[in-house]
Amino acid sequence: MKNTLAIIITCLAIFMAGCISMSKGPQKAYNEIVKHDVIFDAIIVPGIPFENERWDTVMKARVLWAYILYKNGITRNIIFSGNAVYSPYSEAKIMGLYARALGVPAKNIRYETQARHSTENVFFSYLVAKENGFKVVALATDPIQSALLRRFTATRFSTPIYHLPFVMDSLRKYNYLDPDINPEPAKTDNFTSITSEESGIKRLFGTLGSNIEWNDFEGGVLPPL
Repeated sequence: MKNTLAIIITCLAIFMAGCISMSKGPQKAYNEIVKHDVIFDAIIVPGIPFENERWDTVMKARVLWAYILYKNGITRNIIFSGNAVYSPYSEAKIMGLYARALGVPAKNIRYETQARHSTENVFFSYLVAKENGFKVVALATDPIQSALLRRFTATRFSTPIYHLPFVMDSLRKYNYLDPDINPEPAKTDNFTSITSEESGIKRLFGTLGSNIEWNDFEGGVLPPL
């Protein structure tokens, strides 16, 4: 098994060659990871609201993709991210419940429960990765969100965050999986929807990272993992 330094060097070489790229497509990006035997210490999975007591199509896809990457040995750990933003349920904890029901061990799941916007999902999860000693991380989400966050991940973090957008053919193979969970452990008390606290404009700026205290970091860039 490759040590951490070797993996970082390999990842950097792939990244600089443009192999992990939306332009080459999720399947080719995944194939390059497999070809070069890259194993991530953790993947970051952004949350999505849990409503009507069921995961929706997007949450299911994100959790299934995380499960596939763990099952296939692409990542050792999963960081689920998301506060209770639009519903009383912590998005991170709901996704964790589904992942555990699918068979991901609890010891390989970390939770980030502060984020209320997509940029914050990455920002706070990066801090979780640092706290846990994870050195090689990737963002694992749908291709659209991955593309929207690409510039953010490329400019705000000293350690590269690689992108592994999900592969539709892989998801279709596992779409039959639909475990039941008890969502109560993920429910928060005294919930207030973000729509009652932030205007649409403020939420837009939050999505762009305006709520993050960048002045706390030299040059507005997070330190290396």
